[in-house]
Amino acid sequence: MTIATAAFIVLIIALIIQVVFLFRKNEEPASKWLVLLAAILLITVSVIRSIQIRFIALTGTFESLIFYAAVICIISFIYKIQHSIPRSKIISFLSALIALVFLALASSPLTRKEALLPVPSLKSSWLLLHVSFSFIGESFFVVSFAAALASLFAKTEKKRLEYDRITYTAIAVGYPVFVTGALIFGAIWAQKAWGIWWSWDPKETWALITVLVYTFYLHFRIMYKKKGAAVSLIAVLGFLCTVFTLFGVNYLLPGLHSYK
Repeated sequence: MTIATAAFIVLIIALIIQVVFLFRKNEEPASKWLVLLAAILLITVSVIRSIQIRFIALTGTFESLIFYAAVICIISFIYKIQHSIPRSKIISFLSALIALVFLALASSPLTRKEALLPVPSLKSSWLLLHVSFSFIGESFFVVSFAAALASLFAKTEKKRLEYDRITYTAIAVGYPVFVTGALIFGAIWAQKAWGIWWSWDPKETWALITVLVYTFYLHFRIMYKKKGAAVSLIAVLGFLCTVFTLFGVNYLLPGLHSYK
């Protein structure tokens, strides 16, 4: 059994425990430690892969999804142990579930599992900053997506406001990280690799669309103090844009950034 498979099984066990306690009033301590264990196992996979390819393992879809799932698990764990914003079982569950889905996609036929040496254009520190910051920002967007969904189906005003606060907090943290990674570091790497800062490549275009969607969210949330279903739907749309940027562009709109 591979380490990635072990992480997958650990996450499934954590989700089963969360489902059992989802509608109970009492908290259970086990699942958050299992989620952290899954993150440690996934980081171990990344380290081993990095040794194999003699470079930081972030140059392929498989490697990126392993990193993405690991960061989601870490953020989910931190969310469970912090006391600054309201904690929600459903948000922890949905975040871990999304990490499991990305991990399943990493193991699917859609990705190449071979540990291949990266081409010269990918051996760049700017690429590592570009990819890592982008996925860290998107991991916060996962939490905001879960909270926004919970807000849309909340039965009480109190719960809806709690979910709205979590959505806003996650986006407020993830937005500058994502912008820095996807646009700023991405443009620098593009200039180093291809001699041009911006080429309107499909992935560049959809990364910009994603940023604009979250910009609209922050504009309505901060400037107009909106806290209803409309801004929650914008947060949901923003996350769906990140998913399309990651998968749709790779398989439907091939360009300079397409990789498997």
